[in-house]
Amino acid sequence: MKPLTAGVTKANEGIDAISWNILGQTYVPKMLSEDSFSWHATFPPGTFVPPHIHPTQDEFIYMLEGRLDLVLDGQESHALPGDLIKLPRNIPHGLFNKSDAPVKCLFWVAPTGRLYDLFWAIHSMKEQNPAEVVALSARYEVDFLPPPPEGA
Repeated sequence: MKPLTAGVTKANEGIDAISWNILGQTYVPKMLSEDSFSWHATFPPGTFVPPHIHPTQDEFIYMLEGRLDLVLDGQESHALPGDLIKLPRNIPHGLFNKSDAPVKCLFWVAPTGRLYDLFWAIHSMKEQNPAEVVALSARYEVDFLPPPPEGA
């Protein structure tokens, strides 16, 4: 991994013109170093990231547009533009766009861990089948939680 360099990543650009499809969302990496990784995310209506845990990273989301519903350590909440979502390591969280408008936000994790590599691996899957994404993610230090029982 390259060391952090000074400079500006422009609003409509990312690292090396990368744009990933992750579970129906668009992720554009903005900064990458060993200590931190950030990306711009667009969640189309109806998309979500199922509940999961980062055992080795703290994660943050700064809301730019829209409403993001979340489950954080079993509690439902939501965030709006200007809000900062704090997701400490080992705390289960899921993210949901239940609205009819896109959600745009800036994510970052510290330290980077293997998340950048995981996004490449998911993006490169022929089909993002949930069971395969869950199995793959576990190999990259992201643990998805089992779905709630029927009727829960």
